[in-house]
Amino acid sequence: MVVPHILGPSAFPTVPMAPPAACLSVLSYNILLPNSMDGWWNYKMYSPPLPESKQHVSSWNFRKDLLRERIATVDADIVCLQEVSPVSFDTDFDFMRELGYDGKEMFKKGRFRPATFWKTSRCEIVTPPVHKDRTLLTAFRVLPPPTVSDPAETHVWYILNCHLQAGKEGGRRVRQIHEGARSVLTLARKLKQPNPEQCTAFIVCGDFNGGPECGAVRYLEDGFVDESFIEDGDRVTSKRKDFPFEKPLTDVMAASDRSPPPTLVVSELISTMVRSNAYENPEFSEDMMERLVRIYERLATKSQESGCKMMDEEDVERWLITTNGQVGRGSEFRNAAKEMGWTEGCSAKRQDGKPHVELPKRGILSLEGFVNVYQAELRQGKFWGIAHDMAVLGEPLPDAGVFQSSQPP
Repeated sequence: MVVPHILGPSAFPTVPMAPPAACLSVLSYNILLPNSMDGWWNYKMYSPPLPESKQHVSSWNFRKDLLRERIATVDADIVCLQEVSPVSFDTDFDFMRELGYDGKEMFKKGRFRPATFWKTSRCEIVTPPVHKDRTLLTAFRVLPPPTVSDPAETHVWYILNCHLQAGKEGGRRVRQIHEGARSVLTLARKLKQPNPEQCTAFIVCGDFNGGPECGAVRYLEDGFVDESFIEDGDRVTSKRKDFPFEKPLTDVMAASDRSPPPTLVVSELISTMVRSNAYENPEFSEDMMERLVRIYERLATKSQESGCKMMDEEDVERWLITTNGQVGRGSEFRNAAKEMGWTEGCSAKRQDGKPHVELPKRGILSLEGFVNVYQAELRQGKFWGIAHDMAVLGEPLPDAGVFQSSQPP
């Protein structure tokens, strides 16, 4: 039997499933870095900017309590999280053991890691986890195990917890999910599962950093992607990649009689911020350009011979403190330094080997450079960060309602 996806326990009766003893429930959340110790920018994700009396709602302790409450309510056998920080993993998620999740595995590399938790009272991991590029594979048997003479006949669930590459990286996302799927087949063969190509119980969950139209999702649901597939204006592969199992997967909501719930409840910003028909190479709308010009003119104090004013080092520092809390934080700081003339040869390396970025003394940030800084933020998809900055700099964006994702054809 092929079980391409699993539904929540309340939806079990609506689809043909394995016998109850072989069922497994899985919950997946992108919890949003920062956690308790790593990251500073979470307040930028709240729009409009939080008043002083509400600042606590963006804190890790507040979010942690909400997360604990939801995980306890769902009571899934396995919990897959994304954007977990290795710096404070054990203390940030000590509550998981209190909820009965005494098994855990965190991805080995990176700042934004997947992590998988499970209840050893309900399932047992059957082999060491497999770590690929941004995918974490775990394999489980449900307890108590079925009574069979051959261990290879025991029902095994394969859970692929992924956090695929963000940005204009469609090709890398396809490669990551293809590599992750192939690791499932390799593991099934290693465990000597009968007919491993049939993929008896394979669940893919996590953050794909793309919608239903992206190459990684189409690979899973269509069973392949080839050279003709274009994402963000680029081909995602130079040769056809086939899903390594007999049947492709089905999205969990497509197998349900319920409408999919929103995964983001946020303000609609794109219609105001981005010029129409500019998704592949987004550019600011005319309204946004006018806002940036007004902000720049208010910030700039350095007089030029032409009579125009420019932003000097002090102006840039004041702008960064207003938006980012201090100088030295964020991609805005790094890009502003580059626009002002900083290069890697200007300063020594940090202890981690990365260049020490600093604002050039007597440097000038032109209007064009200022716009370029925010244009770079836009192309990285930091819509909410830009909206936050507009508000605290005196140019709040109009309320365009709640964001709604386009549906697949």
